[in-house]
Amino acid sequence: MTVDAARQIQATDHPTNPANRPASVDQTFTDFDGVAYHLESPSKAGPLTLSMDIRCWSELVQAGAMDVLQREYGSWLRSSVEPEYSVTLEFDFAKVPAPGPERDALIESVSLLKRNAMAAPFERAFALQKQLEQASEGGQPAAPGEIMPINYRDDEAIYVIPSADRVTVVFSTTFKEETDKVLGKVFLQEFVDARRQPSIQNAPQVLYSNREPPLEVRNVAGLNRGEDVGYVTFVLFPRHFANAEVMAGTISRIQLFRDYLHYHIKCSKAYMHSRMRHRVAEFLKVLNRAKPELAEKERKTASGRTFRRA
Repeated sequence: MTVDAARQIQATDHPTNPANRPASVDQTFTDFDGVAYHLESPSKAGPLTLSMDIRCWSELVQAGAMDVLQREYGSWLRSSVEPEYSVTLEFDFAKVPAPGPERDALIESVSLLKRNAMAAPFERAFALQKQLEQASEGGQPAAPGEIMPINYRDDEAIYVIPSADRVTVVFSTTFKEETDKVLGKVFLQEFVDARRQPSIQNAPQVLYSNREPPLEVRNVAGLNRGEDVGYVTFVLFPRHFANAEVMAGTISRIQLFRDYLHYHIKCSKAYMHSRMRHRVAEFLKVLNRAKPELAEKERKTASGRTFRRA
């Protein structure tokens, strides 16, 4: 996602070494969810800026994205944002750490810019779940948690719903082709069935529905509906975000679910197409071997008689 940004920072050696001074750069790139990035350093003297534009930025801000980014990037987070972008990081070459663990940590943090921004609704939902759980244990009626939508694609969204004993995450995903719908259903059914195995019973519960949205989001305004829309529901229990390390892993994995699903659908289609081409080639070989040899043309002797060679 932000590998170019990470490489640019990594190529920037400490300013005390004149043989490895940073170079100017001006590059834009996008990821598979349509998130745009702009990496720019107007001069070799710096600074280096990385800007990101994500279509659901206003929803992320409402969920506390700025607090999360301030916690993760601190002084690297620029107060003024580059025009037409949502957030901007600025790196002063003189303050970039020297090669070592500190710089490696900075590179990894920059590469997770989108992940950290989209983590805000999940972190807020986990905090609200604990509050609702405490209120329920105190004898107070647990009010239903708010639904936090993340419209991260034009026709797809994530809905995060906290409650007293769980956090429900609903993905709405669109299958462009009929074959994608069939393969997607097969994959998602495997998610449902896999939880029956004793070794992974602690995994989140997964539910899948086609066309009919789950009850949790059925009344959400602007919900995408249609014959080609599927809904995947993950039920996260407190054990899935029991501490900071477990919570970070859960957030990172669940954000990648949509890409994981469609990547495997495309790989399956490519594999089946390659097998079909291979089978057709084998059939053609059989047909070619079954063809009778073409008879040679008639030949004539000097006297005019005709004959065929055996």
